[in-house]
Amino acid sequence: MNGCYFTAKGLTVGYGGVPLIRDIEIGIRPGEIVTLIGPNGSGKSTILKTITRQLKALGGRVSIGGEELAAMSARNLATKLAVVLTDRTRPELLTCRDIVSTGRYPFTGRLGILSAGDEAKVDAAMAAVRVSDIADRSYDAISDGQRQRVLLARAICQEPEMIVLDEPTSFLDIRHKLELLTLLKGMARDGGITVVLSLHEIDLAQKISDRILCVKGEHILTSGTPEEVFAGDAIAALYGLPEGGFDPAFGSVELPRVEGEPQALVLSAGGTGIPVFRRLQRQGVPFAAGILHENDLDYHLARRLAAEVVSVKPFAPVGEAAVKRALELVETCGQVIDAGVTVGEMNRRVEEVMEAARLAGKLTKPERHPG
Repeated sequence: MNGCYFTAKGLTVGYGGVPLIRDIEIGIRPGEIVTLIGPNGSGKSTILKTITRQLKALGGRVSIGGEELAAMSARNLATKLAVVLTDRTRPELLTCRDIVSTGRYPFTGRLGILSAGDEAKVDAAMAAVRVSDIADRSYDAISDGQRQRVLLARAICQEPEMIVLDEPTSFLDIRHKLELLTLLKGMARDGGITVVLSLHEIDLAQKISDRILCVKGEHILTSGTPEEVFAGDAIAALYGLPEGGFDPAFGSVELPRVEGEPQALVLSAGGTGIPVFRRLQRQGVPFAAGILHENDLDYHLARRLAAEVVSVKPFAPVGEAAVKRALELVETCGQVIDAGVTVGEMNRRVEEVMEAARLAGKLTKPERHPG
């Protein structure tokens, strides 16, 4: 783990002396974002509370910046590590600015008096997360989403080398989720700050993380880059999802396909079928999709939502077998929906399918809804 700012070796975490997760191995370099994902109650918060010394480790060793965590003084730790946990403190008679200002206390004298420079850093931190307009409001009188941003401002104000956040997006709307994660990404990339966080939104974890740890059971289920973790069945195994429940190509969780004999055949390419697939699924209509190349954007979603997919290998011409099956579906389906197909050399024979549907009086365009 050379070059790592944070390391955990053989770490065991739990409560009341009872181990929950054993033998955790983590090595995080400066500027990396590492995200913990997993079901509720899997132990994500327990890990984060242990590596921030909120809980005592039951085994193993943790170091931050080359120093053993257990041997660091509280003040020394506070100059290196900022923490934003899910515990909802409700301090009385403190304004939002008062809360943010506490991020400077590790750097002040015993009286905790902020210098002009400290005050400027408080202002800058509040501006960064867009809470300057509520600086003088009581912390106890703002929304959970605003509290989350105030706590992040306090962490930024602390000027840490590492920041740990437990479900920081839980109480934020989509705009503020994106703003917060963009801010964290900038802190990591531009400031070299090591970021460790837990997220419930696995699609966001896929997009922001350098590495991901999947937490389930007594051990880390798997870890790696998003490309490694989200490929295959790791996410389905982590959350106990049904087959096809997560689509790594779209980073989306999908409802189960509608089972049954296809009642509609969707002809599409290059993403034109996606809204049609989703509409048919919402309406409870089993459908078939084709003729799709297996590297087509539509294919990735169709194989999870469609009752049947007629496909051909990437870059291969549409052959006799695919055309035959598609023509059979034209006969058995009540409608054939032309979602938009750009015909080229490789898929020219799709025109035969469209012509057969036209002659049978089944060829339609997707429904259009006003507004």
